Amino acid sequence: MSLDRIPVTVRTVPADLPEVDALLDAYLDEREATFPSAQGAYSRKRTPAEEFTPPRGVFVVAYDGDAPVGCGGLRRIADDGADVRFEVKHVFVTPAGRGRGVATAVMDALERAGAELGASAIVLDTNDSLVAAGAMYRSRGYDRVAPFNDNPNATAWYRRGV
Repeated sequence: MSLDRIPVTVRTVPADLPEVDALLDAYLDEREATFPSAQGAYSRKRTPAEEFTPPRGVFVVAYDGDAPVGCGGLRRIADDGADVRFEVKHVFVTPAGRGRGVATAVMDALERAGAELGASAIVLDTNDSLVAAGAMYRSRGYDRVAPFNDNPNATAWYRRGV
């Protein structure tokens, strides 16, 4: 087995756990520090934990042993025509987890949860400056779509049928 692909365990957890707070704080800190200055100031906004509670959504954390190394959430948003939509939020991998398949494992868990919760489409927004994230989403079958929200941090919106 390659040393850079050490398996992680992904668990569905309550979104108000202390390790979730630590991961989301690190995520928001990093996004704020690396946000393209030409786009203005980064708007720090955390989705309320209750939006990640079944059947409205889920939150997952990836662990390397006992150490949290990544996370992501999925929440129900307004339907669009025939689409029952769930939105991916706050996908983040710590520096220690990067390059090890953690984001893939998190997305696998979120997409499975979306199907179990009755989604017909999973959507997300991101910023084009996050080149690796955009490439990962496209490689998973997400297509770029017109904006479906007014997130001031986003420059790209994606959708994938379930």
